[in-house]
Amino acid sequence: MSDKPITEMNASFNYIFDRLCMSYPASEARAIARLVLETRFGLTPIDICMGRDRTFSLEERRDLENIVKRLSQKEPVQYVLGQTDFCGRTFSVAPGVLVPRPETEELTEWIIRDEKASGFSSPDILDIGTGSGCIAITLSQELPQAQVSAIDISTQALAIARKNAERLGAAVDFRCQDILDSPSKEQDSPLWDIIVSNPPYVCEHEREDMEENVLRYEPSQALFVPDHDPLLFYRAIGEYAVKTLKEGGRLYAEINRAYGRETTRLFQSLGLRDVTLKKDFYDNERMIRCRK
Repeated sequence: MSDKPITEMNASFNYIFDRLCMSYPASEARAIARLVLETRFGLTPIDICMGRDRTFSLEERRDLENIVKRLSQKEPVQYVLGQTDFCGRTFSVAPGVLVPRPETEELTEWIIRDEKASGFSSPDILDIGTGSGCIAITLSQELPQAQVSAIDISTQALAIARKNAERLGAAVDFRCQDILDSPSKEQDSPLWDIIVSNPPYVCEHEREDMEENVLRYEPSQALFVPDHDPLLFYRAIGEYAVKTLKEGGRLYAEINRAYGRETTRLFQSLGLRDVTLKKDFYDNERMIRCRK
């Protein structure tokens, strides 16, 4: 990696791109360079396309050098910049939470479409394993009559989610809870019109096919399940949904594309009905919806 100092003339798209090409494919390096310049340094897409530069202060030069160093070590750009976009809003993210994926946006949009077409006027919604709070906060703001709650086992994730909710002006009740623990008796009654979850679903044997930046930096607790029990969380979520969904209430979940049929059978065996698998943008069975 070059140790050449950053100056006004070379602190540009080409400078970042050249440095990142040592660690990333050219197309990815190009996209990351654009994102860094737009998000952190205020250059517009037109500025970048036209090759325009701007004066960088000493502090900005140091910031850029640190950004490039972290990116070169394969740290996700969302963590490096401290933010990512989700359903048209900007969320703070850090290594304590998963980086939201486009598939999760599709899941959230599915709920919003269904809810706007349904008869629920002010639904009670629970997000299980909320992470950054992206699903819960988006639902709260897109469905303003909804009462939204969210749980997560990670206090670090909940702190990030609460800050996101405060900054975005969303009213969400966040609580620390492990869905694998049996719900208390006072919770074993109809509470929710909608339950949604993007739980851990990556099997341990799938590690070898995953990107290095995910394995090194994103929280394993939010990603992996044992090979011998890939539906661990879906069983717990399904059992909880049977107890606490109101009659006609809906359960939505993001799933491992390899276990769509198995997840369907599991939910059916628990007594949930109208089970629907939905493919994502990449034609993978990635989402499921069912009804009590």
